[in-house]
Amino acid sequence: MKSEADRFPIHLYNSLTRQKETLEPISPPNIGLYVCGPTVYGDPHLGHARAAITFDVVYRYLEYLGYKVRYVRNITDVGHLENEETDSGEDKIAKKARLEQLEPMEVVQYYTNRYHDGLILLNCRRPSIEPTATGHIIEQIKFVEKILENKMAYEVNGTIYFDLAAYIKGHQYGVLSGKVLEELQAGSRETEGLDEKRNPHDFALWKRAEPEHIMRWDSPWGEGFPGWHIECSTMSTKYLGETFDIHGGGLDLQFPHHEAEIAQCRGAFGCDPARYWMHNNMVTIDGAKMSKSAGNFITLDQLFKGDHPFLDNAYHPMVVRFLMLQSHYRSKIDFSNEALQAADKGYRRLMDALKLTEELDFKEGSEKGELDDEVNRYCDACFQTMSDDFNTAKTLAALFELSSKINSFYHKQLSERDFSGEVFDRMIQTYRLFINDILGLKSIEGKQDDHLEKLVGILIDIRARARARKDFETADKIRDDLAAAGILLKDEKSGKTTFKIKP
Repeated sequence: MKSEADRFPIHLYNSLTRQKETLEPISPPNIGLYVCGPTVYGDPHLGHARAAITFDVVYRYLEYLGYKVRYVRNITDVGHLENEETDSGEDKIAKKARLEQLEPMEVVQYYTNRYHDGLILLNCRRPSIEPTATGHIIEQIKFVEKILENKMAYEVNGTIYFDLAAYIKGHQYGVLSGKVLEELQAGSRETEGLDEKRNPHDFALWKRAEPEHIMRWDSPWGEGFPGWHIECSTMSTKYLGETFDIHGGGLDLQFPHHEAEIAQCRGAFGCDPARYWMHNNMVTIDGAKMSKSAGNFITLDQLFKGDHPFLDNAYHPMVVRFLMLQSHYRSKIDFSNEALQAADKGYRRLMDALKLTEELDFKEGSEKGELDDEVNRYCDACFQTMSDDFNTAKTLAALFELSSKINSFYHKQLSERDFSGEVFDRMIQTYRLFINDILGLKSIEGKQDDHLEKLVGILIDIRARARARKDFETADKIRDDLAAAGILLKDEKSGKTTFKIKP
């Protein structure tokens, strides 16, 4: 394990207990992490990106500290019905297939690929295992059978319902979400399946397939398909054990999905599925909840191409990732053109300093530099804030302080007298580690930008030689012609000439 794991032990907010707790893995150094993935019936959107980036950082940081993480993120490709709270309506994927006149698995494959493509652009690492619901039908049937054996489910005409009345005799329903069953029942307007259910909020573990239902499998209770909630309980415990370390997902999944998962696992195994529950908050657009009906629903593809009436222009995936990281994962994050443009500037400031770290010429430092304590404090802050419930916002603040020191040294405002060699090296290593490896930010420069940089570098050299022989007319012409092309040169006090491209 890295020494930072001892110096700055991880504390995370457990949604189950509603307080911060020290992370104590069940079987260190192994950590099991399960995150609810997408239902693949449409293009990935900002909500998908928020969850993916949140748990990508968790995954990266835990692995950096030396934990062996098994990260499981599922693909829901059956059983997610239109009305989530009442467990009713048409299957979202089957409906998309019907409207598009496609096979359901064509819809699944297309949008799974789109989801992966979007996350690659956002530089999210792939999970260790990415199981699908349709690939685990046998396991789900066995899971339902366990709950039936424990008298916490019942069958009606080929549909198996979870029996909440039986469950609450020994367990609290609503322990995660804070929902009170009696209040839910009093306010229920559900009608579908009410004649079958013993209680309005009993949810389906397995549903019989009506004649028109395309996606169907044989089961001990006839042809049908799994309920949405049973899928995650089955896949998480299959790969991580009956009780694992961390279960994550969006805040919108707390109820009914995650609440049902807890009930199902207690019903089957008599224990909670996870020690710690982590929930990332929602994304808003100009202060309003993102929704198709409001016209502010933005897919990742639209965001990256600028192809939406809300957007002033396209935004690079790394700018989107940076904006997400500027907020703590449990805070709401508001997307607006102003916020994205500010994020673009902040991102480029950090990446410019990262690029300077490759050019710094640090010779021999002081035995004890005046800035050593301050720099060490900012380096410690990176680890301290990341270990404090993965607070990327505060980590970025510490990195901006380090970027200021890097810029000042590059521009000769600071010198070797201000740092010891050991502390200077720590500053550079910490900066690179967090930008690249933990926060997952990378340069947006491609091959074309590299070629441009080399060409401008050649012109800067030609201009420098012209100035050396006092051919100021040629030197000025190179500067002016580049400026006309949107490339601005700047002669530094150090003697170097740098350039930037006008936005």
